[in-house]
Amino acid sequence: MAEAERGSGRGRSADETRRRLLDAADQVLRERGYAGTSARTVAAAAGVNSALVFYHFGGVDPLLLAALDRASAVRLETHRATAARARTLEELTAAAATIYRTDVEQGYLATFSELVAAAVTKPSLRAEISSRAEVWVAFVAEQWERVVGGTPLARLVPAREVANAAITFYLGANLFSVIDPDGARTEGVLDLAGRLAPRAGLLTMRLPGRRAR
Repeated sequence: MAEAERGSGRGRSADETRRRLLDAADQVLRERGYAGTSARTVAAAAGVNSALVFYHFGGVDPLLLAALDRASAVRLETHRATAARARTLEELTAAAATIYRTDVEQGYLATFSELVAAAVTKPSLRAEISSRAEVWVAFVAEQWERVVGGTPLARLVPAREVANAAITFYLGANLFSVIDPDGARTEGVLDLAGRLAPRAGLLTMRLPGRRAR
């Protein structure tokens, strides 16, 4: 396998080869979907020998999961900064819309949804995707609790339920895009949330003894 590394990598370092494979995996999954993603198609996009997919990652699915982890780490840092600026329910709703639109524009929503769809028939992949989705459920719940926690609204709509609903919308919106190619309907839902937020905000007055964070 080291020969394959030297032969196709032209002296490239192992780290560089891994980076190229991760970049290629993300690109191929986004452009061809899970069904069109293979060691051959990824390696061709990366300009390396297909054997290196197995040498560095152990297979196509582990490579795709590694690419997902890399993207998630970057996104979590970026989106945490976006959400952290929100101090009211209206601002948090606007931040959520920004996060969603950013993920759509950068292609992350499509790639994540491809892996979720593949996991329906692959139990081993299902467990991996589920554990990674939990990070985002926790992120949404954390932000909801930070902004709304200790208010009547938080008691009415618990953070975990909000987080589950947000992830469900996140994935459902991508499926809905098949019949909403210009995104107008999805944008309508986001606009509706923005209009409802000020009204729901009436329930965010802090309860006695609870300090805002």
